[in-house]
This record gives sequence, structure tokens and C-alpha cells, in this order.
Amino acid sequence: MRVADNHVSSLLELYRQELAPLHGEREALAMASCVFQERLGWRNGDLQQRKNEQLSESELLKVYMPLKRLRSGEPLQYVLGTVRFHGLDLLCDKRALIPRPETEELVEAIIHEQAVAPHRIIDIGTGSGCIALAMKKAFRDAEVLGLDASEEALALARENGARTALEVHWNCADMLDRSQWPTPGAFDLVISNPPYVPSADAGSMAPSVVDHEPHSALFVPDNDPLLFYRTIAEFGLQALRGQGQLWFEVHHERGKELPALLGTLGYRSAQAMADMSGNTRFVHAVR
Repeated sequence: MRVADNHVSSLLELYRQELAPLHGEREALAMASCVFQERLGWRNGDLQQRKNEQLSESELLKVYMPLKRLRSGEPLQYVLGTVRFHGLDLLCDKRALIPRPETEELVEAIIHEQAVAPHRIIDIGTGSGCIALAMKKAFRDAEVLGLDASEEALALARENGARTALEVHWNCADMLDRSQWPTPGAFDLVISNPPYVPSADAGSMAPSVVDHEPHSALFVPDNDPLLFYRTIAEFGLQALRGQGQLWFEVHHERGKELPALLGTLGYRSAQAMADMSGNTRFVHAVR
């Protein structure tokens, strides 16, 4: 299907017809609004007010081409190529998971809990680098390390570091291989949003996630859903200074199991925290 003319209203109708079966009419219109904002610089609310305007051929191309990818189910953030995270404009593509609002909540919780500015921070499974860069933005004097097992993800994180002019040290390492663990010593914060979705849940997840986002950053073996949490917590026992803090984003079904596990490992004050939707999403513990 092609645009009948160059009117904004015609393109909006095309977005509705193409995307509503996948996402519903409200979300289809929201996606169109985001595309116009990103590609043409239109503000929120301009879309309906200017729906009778005509677009130039170049403007039409800029807002029509993303539709071809969106109707295939590709996530909007990948199509636009950027995402806003904690005040940072980050590159976003299939090399890493899309930074999500819940992870922004984790960042806010960590910042709020710091009575004294941390000196050394490590973000394990850094992906796009969103958590590590947000930490560096909040604590400018801190030394921040972002670690990931994927070289592709780290390449994206480095690009985001250059884009934001925030200095983070990036390191490729697989935390499941203890020989690759970074040299321990005096971290104030160990933070991780590791893979936590059981492989069995893939069938119930949105195709836009399963078909496009990297599985290595999403899924964990069904028979050991706490695998990454346990491994990273064991690393934290060596790497955190006294009173250092361990922070996790967690699967909502693991909110009770994980604090108990951390307690058996010797952490203090292990507790689960809810996100703004009321789902258990974060776990915090003290070395």
C-alpha cells in the first residue's frame, strides 16, 4: 500500500491501517507521532493540528520509510535508532536490548540511595551502556566500568560513550567464566540487569521482542533462572568494599527468591523493591 497523496492525514491513515492490527489504533497513532517528532522535529500535539498540511517529497520519504520496518514488527526504538534514557540521547539498535523505563527507575533508586557519592562502579551486562553512562552522568568523579560478553553490544556502548562525552571504561568478559572476571577490589556499587527471562516464556512474549532483540541478553536456562544473579553476587563478595551495594533488576517472579539467596551468601539488608507499576523489579543488598 502506498500513500494516496502528500497530506499528513493520508499518511496517518496508512499508519492506522498498517499498524493497528499489530498494536491497536492508539499505539499506531503514538508511533506515527514519534516518527514525525524524530524525523521532522514536530512537537507533541502537532500531528493532529497539522493533519491537513501537505508534506514535501523529502519529508514524506522521511516519515514513510520507517513504516515499512514497523509493519514487520521491528521495535520503534530500533527503527528510529535512538532512545532517551535518564536525560541521555542514546543510539539504539539490535546489538543490545532496548533501554526500558523500568531500568531508568533502577537508576533513580540507586542514585537516591547514595548518601555519599560512590568512587568505583561496575555495570555488568551493560548492553547499550545505558546504566553505566547514567551512573557516570550522576557521579562525575566516579570511575565507571561497563562489562558485557558481547563485543557487538560493547561497540554500541562505546559509540554511546563518545556520543554523550561521558568517560566509561568498557570491558568484554563473560561472567559465567570466572577466569574472565575483572580484577576485584573496592567497588562501591555492583549493578546488573542480567538475562532473566526463562526460555520457556518466549512463546508468551511480544514478537517485537523475541524476533528482534538479542536472545543472549534476554533468556536464562529454565532449570537455573537465578544463574546470572548468583554468579554476579558471588563476584560481588570479592569485588565490593565493606558496605558496598549490590543492585539488580529482576524478573518479577524472582523478587522473593533472590533476596533469600543473597542472604545465604552473606549479604545484609537484601530486599526487593517494586517499580511504579507495583511489580517486584529491583533487589538491593549490602556487602
